[in-house]
Amino acid sequence: MNAFKENIPGLFPQADEAGAASRPAVQPARAPVAVGETVSTTVHFSLADIAAFATACHDRNPLHRDSDAAAHSRFGEVIASCSHAPSMLMGLSASYFSRSDDGIQREMVGLNYNFSFKAPVFADEDIQLSWRVATVEWHARLGGHLAQIEGTASTARSGTALIARGTILVKTLD
Repeated sequence: MNAFKENIPGLFPQADEAGAASRPAVQPARAPVAVGETVSTTVHFSLADIAAFATACHDRNPLHRDSDAAAHSRFGEVIASCSHAPSMLMGLSASYFSRSDDGIQREMVGLNYNFSFKAPVFADEDIQLSWRVATVEWHARLGGHLAQIEGTASTARSGTALIARGTILVKTLD
């Protein structure tokens, strides 16, 4: 966790001269996230979606917009940019773990995500995005719960196209 200390201002409470945190964290009676908790959704990337996302990410690879170039590639057709499905997965985790629809007000910060690409995501197919909470532990200094989450992006055609792991900080708001 030390790598984050200098990179995310305000994430770590500052200590006073006696070494006590200026904002003492008290563990809430109920954790805002639980081991085994899952969230999933289905998204669909059209040819236009893939081209627009690649353009927005400054990804000029013709495999994401040029059907003729993609036809001559090892994939034979347009594929999504490698950042497209991971972005959707990160967005799903941010939306779900910062929700308040169950009466718990939350704040969520993504601390780390890793992705392993297993197969391409092609245009005009449904992509099943999912996360499962693997571990949760209280972190007093951060004033919230650290959760390790495991995710996938899968399609009927390719099977598991992407494996993901993340570390998130979820705080309960007063």
